[in-house]
Amino acid sequence: MPATAPSYASLEQLRNTLRSGQREIALWTGGALAVSAVPGAGKSTGMAVAAAIAIAQHQLHARRQLVVVTFTRSAAANLKAKIRANLKVLGLPPGGFVVQTLHGLAWAIARVHPELSGLNPDSVLVTPNQNHRLIRTCVEQWISANARHYQTLLEGRQFDGEETERLRRQSVLRTEVLPALATTVIHEAKSSGLLPDDLRSHNEVDDPYAVLTIAAGLYEFYQTQLRFRNLIDYDEMILGALRVLDDAQVRQSWQQQVFAVFEDEAQDSSPLQTRLLEILAADPADPTNRDRTNLVRVGDPNQAINSTFTPADPIFFREFCEVCEAHDRLATMTQAGRSSRPIFEAANFVLQWVNQSKLAGTEQPFRVQTIRPVAADDPQPNANPAPEGRGLELYTPEDVYQTVERIGQRALQLLKQHPQGRSAVLVRTNDQGRFVAKELYRWYGDTLSVYEVGQRDRQSHVPAEMLTLLQFLDRPHSPDNLKAALTVLVARKRIPTQDLNAIVSFPEQFLYPGPLDPVQPEAVVEARRYCNSLLNARLQLPPAQLIPFLALTLDYEQTELATADKLTERIAQQTSSSTLAAILGILNEIVASEQFEPVDAEDGEERYTRPGQLTVITMHKAKGLDWDYVFIPFLHEQTIPGSQWIPPQAQFLGDFTLAEVARAQIRASLHNQFPLPSIATAWERAKNLKTAEEFRLLYVAMTRAKRLLWLAAARRAPFTWNKPENLQDREPCPVLPALMERFPDSVMT
Repeated sequence: MPATAPSYASLEQLRNTLRSGQREIALWTGGALAVSAVPGAGKSTGMAVAAAIAIAQHQLHARRQLVVVTFTRSAAANLKAKIRANLKVLGLPPGGFVVQTLHGLAWAIARVHPELSGLNPDSVLVTPNQNHRLIRTCVEQWISANARHYQTLLEGRQFDGEETERLRRQSVLRTEVLPALATTVIHEAKSSGLLPDDLRSHNEVDDPYAVLTIAAGLYEFYQTQLRFRNLIDYDEMILGALRVLDDAQVRQSWQQQVFAVFEDEAQDSSPLQTRLLEILAADPADPTNRDRTNLVRVGDPNQAINSTFTPADPIFFREFCEVCEAHDRLATMTQAGRSSRPIFEAANFVLQWVNQSKLAGTEQPFRVQTIRPVAADDPQPNANPAPEGRGLELYTPEDVYQTVERIGQRALQLLKQHPQGRSAVLVRTNDQGRFVAKELYRWYGDTLSVYEVGQRDRQSHVPAEMLTLLQFLDRPHSPDNLKAALTVLVARKRIPTQDLNAIVSFPEQFLYPGPLDPVQPEAVVEARRYCNSLLNARLQLPPAQLIPFLALTLDYEQTELATADKLTERIAQQTSSSTLAAILGILNEIVASEQFEPVDAEDGEERYTRPGQLTVITMHKAKGLDWDYVFIPFLHEQTIPGSQWIPPQAQFLGDFTLAEVARAQIRASLHNQFPLPSIATAWERAKNLKTAEEFRLLYVAMTRAKRLLWLAAARRAPFTWNKPENLQDREPCPVLPALMERFPDSVMT
């Protein structure tokens, strides 16, 4: 505890560094407060000042702390540095607070009380994904225990009993449909506090497949496997912390240590995460009194861009805002200094136009809040910078190749005029990012410094890809191993894209066809040749040299090759045997632990925003960052808003996917919308949710720009980015023609 508290004048001087909206957080004195902010409003800056002032005013210390939570470790580190800097300004030591991610906070509670949480502190963290062996094991166990139910799925809408088709459908169900359903439902249900029996009790709709019953069974097997293998996942951390806080004495002890909870990026929280924070922020003497629940939640529901693949539904933060507004506890941060006027006017227009368009059906993609410029006497430097040229440039190039050529020309022009300028190309998918980086290099070589973010992300998949190919070399006649290997080869563009399920049912026939076997298409023949060349290498090379060979075969670039070499060295250090079985054992552990770091000379997000560099990055990855000049190409209707995609190989089940139907039904149950929607209605809701989120993603991308926003939709674009050379006429994203009509002076030729 500090010997002397800062004076009122010093606190007020710190508040005066904030603009309207930010100051409302810094004026908080207690109780629940919702803060709905627009992009670029300076949420973290306002929160950091408010945190320092709260620490000073209430003389917080190690036994009575302010808890600050945010979504990512990098954001937590940034907030921690800002709070410490503000405490230094006030002449206070850097204490009285902790900054953690939500899961880090939950684990800190759960591991201190293992007898209450039910979690072993020595458990290994696992991130569930569709290809994880845990999910695959659950799928196999469910199939073995539910033969009749599985047969119903196998028959689908129509089935003539033909053996080849039966084997193809089995492959699709075992390797695609059921793993996707398990991955989606386990995360969705656990993070919402639902148990397998809860899912079964909700399965009351007219559903021939009983989707939620299947999901409940997969969920049960998953939980059993977690306990058996001493594993935990992120959702288990939250549940474990809540089990700890169910104990009245322990709960009171934690509440006495927590003065208040400040949450950043609140739009990304799930219901259980919110419940955890509300418990910690409650007054132990009066836990149900909202006026004495010291919880400040700051977020932007219009930047909720994770809800279609995580349980973070923006509706929950919207509801929190509405409750706080009813009690006069809602603050809005609408003044934003990040962007120049033409950019935020374009973003405001998109928000209003999309809501009015009803393109998302019954979903309203955006909360109505307008970005406003800061005042002329704004205390923060470089607010609302002058636009570059018109500030907004709208293009319709002839094709995607011309699009990239124009991006390079404009980027070189800007960086020549402003060598310290920061610029980025924001794309929807990693495939588009690879195309942009490759074409920029083809056009401009080393005259333009290009950093493709997806390239480093792909390096983290090197161990998994090596494991997949080595498992194929170890057991090439396994349909699962063959399909996994072919999937890697397709993704790496080593073999043509094709229906893999049709060729993996009979591995021997695919790899070594006889003279009486039917003639296969050229794509299948090419895949066979590639697989046979790998098998020949298995016979000719010692096992220790297989990983470097496979890395070269997959055409890894330099840093990926370095990562593969690092992986080889790691395996050599962990085993004295160089047999393939020993290598597979170590690789399995590395991939399962998910702790192998790729080779990278730099750390931190600073590498994404270096001066003089053109960063190629996905829209999702760009959230939280900004650049002087932002290029957003390939704005086609096919991509944004796009449509819910049903894989052709799974259409025997119907015109929907089981995973998205289950997600929509679970979310309906959380909002007490009974009876639950039918399959058709649930699928329609899933499509609307996706459309709404895609428009929010575009809004986030647009608001990354400070001085220039460059948007384009080429007249001709690929049907699939796996084959960018196959161009077809494409309709623009509906937002682009509307922007051109509203801002005709920004339409460029």
